[in-house]
Amino acid sequence: MNDSQYHQLVEDVFMQLEEALDVCEVDIDYESAEGILTLEFPNKSKIILNKQAPLHQLWVATKYNGHHFNFQQDVWIDERTGVEFWSFIDEAASKQAEQPVKLS
Repeated sequence: MNDSQYHQLVEDVFMQLEEALDVCEVDIDYESAEGILTLEFPNKSKIILNKQAPLHQLWVATKYNGHHFNFQQDVWIDERTGVEFWSFIDEAASKQAEQPVKLS
């Protein structure tokens, strides 16, 4: 993938997340700026997603650890665990919100 495709893929993820957060029953605030999307939960914990353009990766930092996602076979996959991004973000958000959250 080239740089332009990479940036579009990450922006698509950010946009999908923002749309899901707008209709989510859990009050999760978000802020997007310069390749970083920050989710803030009612308990003030955060999940931070950011572009790593030189590596063509999507990085996600949660309260518990960090994850690096690579775009493979039309999905973002955690390079360490092999978990698909949308499954991961639902689980991570639910854990930090301390209640079920569905963003996928």
